Amino acid sequence: MSELEKLLIGVEVEWKSLESVCSVLKGKQLNKTELTELGDYPAYNGGTNYSGFTNKFNVDKNTTIISQGGASAGFVQFIKRKFWANAHCYYLKPDIDVVENKYVYYFVENKQSNLTNFQFGAGIPALKSDVIKKLQIPIPSSNNPEKSLKIQKEIVRILDTFTELTAELTAELTARKKQYDYYREQLLSFDENEVEYLPMGDDSVGKFIRGGGLQKKDFTDSGVGCIHYGQIYTHYGTYADRTKSFVSKEFAKKARIAKHGNLVIATTSETDGDLCKAVAWLGNEEIAVSSDACFFRHNLNPKYVAYFFQTEQFHKQKRSFITGAKVRRVNASNLEKIKIPVPSSREQKRIVSILDKFDILTTSISEGLPREIELRKKQYEYYREKLLTFPKQNK
Repeated sequence: MSELEKLLIGVEVEWKSLESVCSVLKGKQLNKTELTELGDYPAYNGGTNYSGFTNKFNVDKNTTIISQGGASAGFVQFIKRKFWANAHCYYLKPDIDVVENKYVYYFVENKQSNLTNFQFGAGIPALKSDVIKKLQIPIPSSNNPEKSLKIQKEIVRILDTFTELTAELTAELTARKKQYDYYREQLLSFDENEVEYLPMGDDSVGKFIRGGGLQKKDFTDSGVGCIHYGQIYTHYGTYADRTKSFVSKEFAKKARIAKHGNLVIATTSETDGDLCKAVAWLGNEEIAVSSDACFFRHNLNPKYVAYFFQTEQFHKQKRSFITGAKVRRVNASNLEKIKIPVPSSREQKRIVSILDKFDILTTSISEGLPREIELRKKQYEYYREKLLTFPKQNK
């Protein structure tokens, strides 16, 4: 930052329309027959994902693109490889004698929320190119192109540092998740001669109880805690001791109630992967459980059971009991048939202590890598705003 401050001493900033320093071009429709799964170049419409691969390209690498249509209209990203820009994709070609390529990207990305606010159309949203062209971009020391580009490059260098750090942390998180998955499978796999495998509905193991008729309209600001099946996918991790939602005491009297140590399981989902996602309830209070969910009362270590529900050996058994086409379900009566390895209480505790460390590192938003990544993103957004916001008429 000190180097940038030196460069900015006495510098005037001129605000120019983006179209005066940058060509705003639209992609060209690619025939669906030319899209493959294994082509040399990705094809983009501008959304978060590419629409496939092709064996030709129409845009060079290191290019800023903006989505033109659909729910992602206005979404900005920087493509580091040659690609095909489809018809629903705008791409930018800066005048390199006036503006640094990546400087344009960071500026437009900082204006992404403005662009999405200009979506139009009642059916499929879209974004007009004029909205992009009329964006006002600050050009420091515009009367001295050499110095101007030097300032822009320094701003890019600072912002690149943050994006690279976030990318490194994200890669680290991916590696740790793979490591976590591996150790979880290993720790919960036993020789059948060493540990007994019992049906989860066995009298010595536990019992599955279906949730009641709890719906989102029954939520209150306070009262008795409750878990709605949809929240298990979106809000809860492996375990919890607080609920996101509540119901009235009167409603709780007629609800299905889970207790400390019970496992709460989503028995309905649109995807097989999310089906039977489970959270161990570790709060001291009793809580209400919604329909399309069930809870498991048992005499095992609650976290041990929750970790077992994340293993491939559990999912492999679960798949044979899935019913439904668009909406996928597993009945509580079928969950009782799934076999779980039952080591000693001491061994369960040992396994949990190891997996807890991985769980915190890979999923915790207060202690682990996700928290670190979120902090770095906020830091990046703060400096991006600070570095790309200049007074309109002052030095």
